[in-house]
Amino acid sequence: MTHRESSAQRCAWTKDNAVATTSTPRESAAGLPPLTPGRYRNRLGLISIIACFGGLLFGYDTGVINGALRPMTAELGLTPFTEGVVTSSLVFAAAIGALCCGRLSDGWGRRKTIIMLAVLFFAGTLFVVFTPNYEVLVVGRVLLGLAVGGASTVVPVFLSELAPYEIRGSIAGRNEVAIVIGQLSAFVINAVIGNVFSEFTGVWRVMFAICAIPAICLFVGMLRMPESPRWLVEKGRHEEALAVLKTVRPEDRAIAELGEVEQVAEEEQTERQVGLRAVLSNKWLFRILLVGVGLGIAQQLTGINSIMYYGQTVLVESGFDEHAALIANIAPGIIAVVGGFIALTMMDRIDRRKTFTIGLTLTTSCHLLIGLASMMLEVGNPARPYVILALVVAFVGSMQTFLNVAVWVYLSEVFPLHMRGIGTGVSIFMLWVTNGFLSLYFPSLVAGVGITGTFFLFAGVGVLALIFVITQVPETRGRTLEALEEDVSTGAIYAVKERRSRRVTH
Repeated sequence: MTHRESSAQRCAWTKDNAVATTSTPRESAAGLPPLTPGRYRNRLGLISIIACFGGLLFGYDTGVINGALRPMTAELGLTPFTEGVVTSSLVFAAAIGALCCGRLSDGWGRRKTIIMLAVLFFAGTLFVVFTPNYEVLVVGRVLLGLAVGGASTVVPVFLSELAPYEIRGSIAGRNEVAIVIGQLSAFVINAVIGNVFSEFTGVWRVMFAICAIPAICLFVGMLRMPESPRWLVEKGRHEEALAVLKTVRPEDRAIAELGEVEQVAEEEQTERQVGLRAVLSNKWLFRILLVGVGLGIAQQLTGINSIMYYGQTVLVESGFDEHAALIANIAPGIIAVVGGFIALTMMDRIDRRKTFTIGLTLTTSCHLLIGLASMMLEVGNPARPYVILALVVAFVGSMQTFLNVAVWVYLSEVFPLHMRGIGTGVSIFMLWVTNGFLSLYFPSLVAGVGITGTFFLFAGVGVLALIFVITQVPETRGRTLEALEEDVSTGAIYAVKERRSRRVTH
């Protein structure tokens, strides 16, 4: 079918459904043909599984350091400072990877970028596993970080652009579930290998070597996956876009949805809105970029990744011995996976802003309780480690159920097509920079002010984050990407938020 033929069919469909599309040119979320049962759902499921190997690698590579750090330090003679460098080098490199791969995916394509990331994951693993010294280890961690950051930006966007708007949250959110499954896998493998082969000096190399397997699966799998249809339309490849849409939608829905994407792309070409220049010249685009940056920073300032990276350290500080802490550290990983699956069931049912508000309220409460427990239960009290462990588990569960999945989904859907790569890239860049500073200074923070002061500080930041979400973050659930694009570009998305707020107050 030619581009002209597909446009004619789309126009005919629009005429027949004019009643459903009378308010604005792009307001068609309710007017698109329904998602009838079909084989396309299986195809969507397969695509999400393959792409989410990127999230699995993200989780494993960030979680494996939790149990590998102590034997690594013993073998390579790391100091407390070089321990921080080894841990944070991945995170700071991830910030660069997020920023660069967002732009790269805009020009090169989502699919090709993910394939390149699979190669980076594999190369970084080889550097770490066969490292003879600290310097080569850091190079390997940097390569892994570039891949992790790229995956954190490109995979959610790829899934969001392929998914129908009705189930976009649950499809794009699968990547975050894959991340925590990767982290849990790292915790379990660390506990098994670390306890069974504790006398083996190179045990930490085996822990890292495991991640070569999903890297190979991601590379091979993505060779058979399609490109994002929205990216194809932006590049003028309309026939290819329609062919892809027909594999992941009913045919009438594919034709109608292509029409929406084409209209948006044509208007962007007319207005010459391109990347960073469009963002800086439009106050509404700049504002939504600030919202994305603020949300990414707020997510990290809860301290979630400090727990995921240094969970064993926190548990040892609370009173567990080293081997018991390694095993106990599995509990937060399990609750993270459970919370992730619960989040997927809620993503297309509960508004994003409400989810953020509930999550920040719960995590801030957990921070306060952890600080109080560590203050009231003295070191040596047999109940102290178990109470703190229970509260850490509650914190991780709240974070994963209400914040982590929702934040990654939100960042993948809120930006207009022409700035989606750079918007997600900049937001996730700042997310990773915040993560990096926390991972670098968290051990010093705990050493300086203890668990009590650390978690009271997190609680104070949580209150500020809650105020930010309530006052600044607009809603995105239940809208097509094209309808969201128009409202974001014109500022109408903030007016919708204000009208909803007035209705609630009255």
